[in-house]
Amino acid sequence: MVNRHHGLRAQEVAKLAQVPRPTAYRLLETLETLGFLALGPSDDKWRPTLKAKSLSSGFRDEAWVAQSAMPWMMALARGILWPVDLVTFHSYAMVVRESTHSHSPFSVDVGMVGRAVPLLLTAGGRAYLAFTPETERVAILDVLRESPRPEHVLARKPAKLSEMLDRVRALGVGFRTEGYRTNTSSISAPIVVNGRVIACLTIIWIKSAMQFEDALERYSAPLHDACGKIADSLRDCGAASDEAAAQPGVMGAAPAMTVRADEPPAAN
Repeated sequence: MVNRHHGLRAQEVAKLAQVPRPTAYRLLETLETLGFLALGPSDDKWRPTLKAKSLSSGFRDEAWVAQSAMPWMMALARGILWPVDLVTFHSYAMVVRESTHSHSPFSVDVGMVGRAVPLLLTAGGRAYLAFTPETERVAILDVLRESPRPEHVLARKPAKLSEMLDRVRALGVGFRTEGYRTNTSSISAPIVVNGRVIACLTIIWIKSAMQFEDALERYSAPLHDACGKIADSLRDCGAASDEAAAQPGVMGAAPAMTVRADEPPAAN
């Protein structure tokens, strides 16, 4: 049930299972004790852990986030104080899978988990495009060029897009300094396992509080360090290969996706 619904809160479990809420809490806590569920720190939803994968081949790709990524995200966020988001590619956008916004004293964007943000206009999307294998990048951009949506205009400007992606690779991080969400800036680094970008980790700060160059110098190294530790954790548990196989758009499969690129991301 929890797996099928991409995570559930205790009251939702009680309603769906038609049991009293205290009973639902006890069942969820028992499964947590056994290592099959974990409680998401940002949205109070219970999700299956990597251990639950052994029970079923239907284990969803989001499940590794809370167990493998969130501890390193929290450690990074405690050190820099600014919020950190974990995003993955889905339906020609980047989806916020987990976030430390609710734990940051400087957060300006709460309730971001589950939201889709534009691929070409965000640091995470640019990092994903710059560091993903060329076959997948070409397939994604082929679709975006046909999209009439304003957030995809850059896909029809190959010289400008190529210059931007080259700068991302030179800096080692995706970046956003203007345009989308004008009051903040961000940098993002890829989490790479077996040559595939599994997700991207993004640091967001208030633009007026810090110059981009200062943030890049201060946060680039700890951001990459956190990405490396998450990647190591995924390799250790063997989740990354399954994530890459299940994640839409990986292995150059973007055009086969059923969601159109001209459908808007969720409002932010």
